[in-house]
Amino acid sequence: MKRRRGIIDRFEGDLAVVEFGEVMEDIPKTRLPESVQSGDVLWFYEDGRVEVDLEGKQRLSKEIDELMDELWED
Repeated sequence: MKRRRGIIDRFEGDLAVVEFGEVMEDIPKTRLPESVQSGDVLWFYEDGRVEVDLEGKQRLSKEIDELMDELWED
């Protein structure tokens, strides 16, 4: 089954702005799991299911931390 990976950028009212690579899409919050937050990594399946990717979020956070460390090195 096909799936695509998205990252929640932010919330605007009843919509979540989700980044799919270079493309941003507005997704109704009602389609997402209740506990989602900005920065969460999600899998969107072609049958309409949406799952939170906890490992993906941890990897993304680690990558961001490493980039920030490189940026602020003396």
